[in-house]
Amino acid sequence: MAATRFVEQLNTQIGNELAAHNQYLACAIHYDALTMPQMAAFFYAQALEERAHAMMMVQYLLDTDAEVEIPAVAAPVNEFADVVAPVALALDQERRVTEQINGLLKIAREENDFASEQFMQWFIKEQVEEVATMSDLLTVVNRNIDDVEDIEEYVAREQGAEAADPTAPREAGA
Repeated sequence: MAATRFVEQLNTQIGNELAAHNQYLACAIHYDALTMPQMAAFFYAQALEERAHAMMMVQYLLDTDAEVEIPAVAAPVNEFADVVAPVALALDQERRVTEQINGLLKIAREENDFASEQFMQWFIKEQVEEVATMSDLLTVVNRNIDDVEDIEEYVAREQGAEAADPTAPREAGA
């Protein structure tokens, strides 16, 4: 059974992941409205990935006979000044999520909840990748703010479909 403190915070994190899903959806819609299909597709995929993270957490709670409580989430930012703003917001969000994930691992360690600590290891690795991806994308978008075609080419070239990670936790409902 997962530690009570960990379960409470993981339920909170489910809400954080679903809020990230909504935020990435808003970013995707922004780029779709600007007729930037590569950036839109990238952020639609990111939205689905955040939802998947939430569902992995739900499945873990179900697997450990812990109660699942889906929290309310705040509305996302829907208006952006330019093509840079959504990516800058996304990088900030990924850094914040990294802190949240690290906090969950810390709680698991403090509670001697070894199964939960092991569960969180995959998310630690995932956050390193997410921050690096958004950091690189922000560099490219800043460098090409006046040439959206170069941004689109970069995303098409560098952010192609990735193979499913066989080490990823199971998702509820999958």
